[in-house]
Amino acid sequence: MLLQLEIENVAIIERLNITLGPGFNVLTGETGAGKSILIDSINALLGSRVSRELIRSGAEKATVQGLFSRPPELDPILNEYGIESGDDDTILISRTITDSGKNICRINGSLATVSMLREIGQHLIDIHGQHDNQSLLREETHIQLLDLFAGDRLAAVKSSYRQELGELRALQARLRALAGEGRERERLMDTLRFQIDEIRQAGLHEGEDEELEKQSRILSHAEEIISAFSMAYQAIRGEDDRQTGAMDMVQSALEAVRRVEDVDEAYASICSSLEDINERLGDISRDMRRIRDGTEYDPALHKATEERISLIQGLKKKYGETIPEILDYAENASRRLDELEHNEELIESIKAKIKTVEASLTEKCRQMNSLRVQAAERLSKSIMKELENLEMRKTVFRVAVDSVPGQGFTPDGTDRVEFLISPNPGEPLKPLSRIASGGEMSRIMLAIKAVLADLDRIPTLIFDEIDTGVSGRAASSVGEKLRTLARQHQVLCVTHHAQIASLAHHHFLITKQVKGGRTVTQVRKLTDRDREDEITRLLSGEHATETAKQLARELLERKTEN
Repeated sequence: MLLQLEIENVAIIERLNITLGPGFNVLTGETGAGKSILIDSINALLGSRVSRELIRSGAEKATVQGLFSRPPELDPILNEYGIESGDDDTILISRTITDSGKNICRINGSLATVSMLREIGQHLIDIHGQHDNQSLLREETHIQLLDLFAGDRLAAVKSSYRQELGELRALQARLRALAGEGRERERLMDTLRFQIDEIRQAGLHEGEDEELEKQSRILSHAEEIISAFSMAYQAIRGEDDRQTGAMDMVQSALEAVRRVEDVDEAYASICSSLEDINERLGDISRDMRRIRDGTEYDPALHKATEERISLIQGLKKKYGETIPEILDYAENASRRLDELEHNEELIESIKAKIKTVEASLTEKCRQMNSLRVQAAERLSKSIMKELENLEMRKTVFRVAVDSVPGQGFTPDGTDRVEFLISPNPGEPLKPLSRIASGGEMSRIMLAIKAVLADLDRIPTLIFDEIDTGVSGRAASSVGEKLRTLARQHQVLCVTHHAQIASLAHHHFLITKQVKGGRTVTQVRKLTDRDREDEITRLLSGEHATETAKQLARELLERKTEN
């Protein structure tokens, strides 16, 4: 829920800090005091579009900050964005709008985008007002609400349906590609054949490029290698009788020390070490002679090696950075060529798969239709019952479900769902958009929210003057329904009705004053005595009467009884 809201330099609000409580919170105040500005500020936190005109005159920037309790389903989203969740089960969102039009958004101190605010905000708050009720006029909203009410069985079928619908779309796209290739198909086949032949004729094997590079280096430095190992060999072995080598000198040292090796065990150890050195030098010299004798400069071999390297480099530029990648390219090209060569067979195979998937989708649409029809009857009855409690006893409400196979497979199946209403006896059922008034729309929306309260996981519901056009008696019913909703959600309501305001758990008064020649908005939480005065004002205006005061007390006493 929304725990705390801070607003700075937004319209006529200079600085506000509001701490909200659980249950039913209500905001009242005179027209123009700033109630709508509070809702606009909360909308800004939820990622709505805002204008720099929102910035208070004379200020360089406006800032809104909200502290929310964090629902568990937000943690995977925060992890995906690399945002620390913290250990206190809260989430802090802030948004600053500058006079240059730049937005600076933060979530738990980390920079964020407006789209991130929108994604996270939809899990925190649901705002409803006179304009927001227009969503009830859209049919896509109707099917979403019905499916939510239908529960897990429909959700499981719908999930499987959407997975198969994705398969169908992929198959249809593949079919269009195959059927539309024509002459391009022949050109593509020629290209693939050339590429496959070019790679296969090269006869590549993994690691060959490294071997060739090594061989090229040796051939390029053959004379230096022969000279270097000849000199090294002579240094170790010597040269006939004219030069003493390292092995001769070590042998002489060994013979000298052997004459005294029995004197001390340390001398014997030295003898052993000299023997090891002499043996190792012998091994090294044999390796040197093998390298020297095995190295020769072959111009023809060198040329062939360089040409092979050049060939492989050319293939790498075309088909992959490594030999394995080139070979994989040839394999994939071969499979693609095989598909094209058997084009007609493949087309028929895909068509058969499409028929199979379409048959399965049709069956799932039938299942969804059956579940929706059952759920629609339950939902209609539930909303009718709620409307009775909201002083709309003569209203008939129906959720109509029609299967429209001709429209094709949509993400929601082939059903059309529409909310129909007859507000007066004897009138035929008609779409909401053609019948319902603003006040009726508000109560219908509230009835739907009440029915879906246990299913709706959004922790905070905000109702912005949805009681407009509602009579006093109906307002009492609206207030009681909002208070009931507050058992499952935090509810925040902006209202002008005393009957609604009197039922709140927490009552905030919004006022405006002139300070230093500037108008500023203030918000304060009302005590019991202050509440009585405000309820009286809502009932009778600025000129309070004793009758209004008595009625205000009675309304507040009714709240304590509920």
